[in-house]
Amino acid sequence: MTANNSIDEVFRAEWSRLVAVLVRDFGDLELAEDCAQDAFAQANQKWGSSVGVPDKPAAWLTTTARRKALDTLRRSSTYKDKLAEIEVRARRGPERTAGGELIDERLTLLLGCCHPALNLEAQVALTLRLVAGLTTRQIARAFLIEEDTMGKRISRAKAKIRQAAIPFDPVDTEVLRYRLAAVQHVIYLIFNEGHSSHGDEALVRGDLCDEAVWLAGLLARLVPEDAEVHGLHSLILLIDARRSTRVDAEGLPILLEDQDRCEWDRVKIEEGLSALGRAIEKGPVGGFGLQALLASLHATARTFAATDWARIVSTYDLLLEVDDTPVVRLNRAIALSYAEGPQAGLDAIEPLKDDLDGYVYLHSATAELLHRVGDDLGAIASFERSLECAPSEAERKFLERRLNALGA
Repeated sequence: MTANNSIDEVFRAEWSRLVAVLVRDFGDLELAEDCAQDAFAQANQKWGSSVGVPDKPAAWLTTTARRKALDTLRRSSTYKDKLAEIEVRARRGPERTAGGELIDERLTLLLGCCHPALNLEAQVALTLRLVAGLTTRQIARAFLIEEDTMGKRISRAKAKIRQAAIPFDPVDTEVLRYRLAAVQHVIYLIFNEGHSSHGDEALVRGDLCDEAVWLAGLLARLVPEDAEVHGLHSLILLIDARRSTRVDAEGLPILLEDQDRCEWDRVKIEEGLSALGRAIEKGPVGGFGLQALLASLHATARTFAATDWARIVSTYDLLLEVDDTPVVRLNRAIALSYAEGPQAGLDAIEPLKDDLDGYVYLHSATAELLHRVGDDLGAIASFERSLECAPSEAERKFLERRLNALGA
């Protein structure tokens, strides 16, 4: 293992913890980020030469970053006030929730990034920057916007934190429970954008998928008593296990029924099934857990034809009890078409057409079902409508291929 690889691994393992500890100690988000960056820059220079990575890299980084923070504060006109605040924070000792559990600083950082005073775009950007450690350029590239635009977005979010005095302090269990749903939602959105990108560069964005997998795993370690946290972790792992088989050599989608299951990531599937087991054990299973159960039924089926479609339909019925949306009903209709036949699927889709008229998958699913019942003219019309709604170039090319095959 090279020194650079070791430093990269330390960065992944320690970045969020270091920023979180500095925020806890100094109460200043920007100071914490700047000093964490400086500590890693020094580490890269010193460890990458002849010294190598020390036995306790986290301690080295924390000491270096704290010295940098104190040096910065000494040059500030508010040093005396800040010093008094730092002493108060130091005397507080380890923070606990109202229930007595120790608070992990990284969880505090995650919750702060997802404060309800920040809009969703800011929550996602700050989570990727401060918790996942992505650069502004990486985040901008992930969401297909200019680096300068993303930089301004992050700066506005930090300004909002200062102006609204948004705290990055430990919270009681009630606030934790309330904010946890927002954190899960942000991680889920990051994964969805990686799994099916809305941009034209690529349908699957592996960098975003990797960050979502890591964030979900981090959350599961930080909040191990929450069933939905494990459900989210399981869902992301089980779906991401299919990543390498989701597009062909041209970057176009491969339908689930055509994917090579031998190429699915068995390690992620086993980890996902274990996480699902923890979700069921902690209970009750919620929306993420039920979606993970659906993903597990696909992941463990030996072939597409051997999938337990009847159980998938019944699981969708349970999911509708906690998340009754047109998209969930559409997915249930598609599963129903394999359990009871394509006409049953078409009948279930019919009531959804007004609500999902602009949704590409409503029209592509309708086209596939019409083709299965022998109505190719209707299928062509539905494929043409789906082309009008397709958000990415890869999906448009795939739909054109399907349309041309039917037309021929």
